[in-house]
Amino acid sequence: MSRAADSNSSNGHLVQAISTLFPFPEALEKLAFVSDDAREPKGMACIPTDILDAPKEYVFYMDLPGLSKSDIQVTVEEENTLVIRSGGKRKREDGEEEGCKYLRLERKAPQKMVRKFRLPENADTSAVSAKCESGVLVVVVGKLPPPPKPKTVQVAVA
Repeated sequence: MSRAADSNSSNGHLVQAISTLFPFPEALEKLAFVSDDAREPKGMACIPTDILDAPKEYVFYMDLPGLSKSDIQVTVEEENTLVIRSGGKRKREDGEEEGCKYLRLERKAPQKMVRKFRLPENADTSAVSAKCESGVLVVVVGKLPPPPKPKTVQVAVA
């Protein structure tokens, strides 16, 4: 067996062992679909996201420090794909007095960022809302009510 095949086999066993120890809800696996990296333009940064599955909605929390709500675009594409984009236009603070200069610049200005999520079948894409406060973007996607259960009718024998 080649080293590459042996490595792939051991990686599969490792993933299976971790999945057994830390089971993730199946709905979350379906929800947290990130688009194929090959389709996104190079140089795009990924937006770290927390996803909450509440009884009546899905809530996405994303840290976008230094960006205003006008720099952020939230859309639904292809009927079930939630897309969050940012142009990355944070401005540096200017010195109050003339002749001021930075001695150190460690905070990176944000790049253009994009994140895509495939929404589950019960997501109501017509009920999407978003707000950005204190550098945190919160996107809420409502859930459709569950389909009615089929009614069983007793058949009487005459």
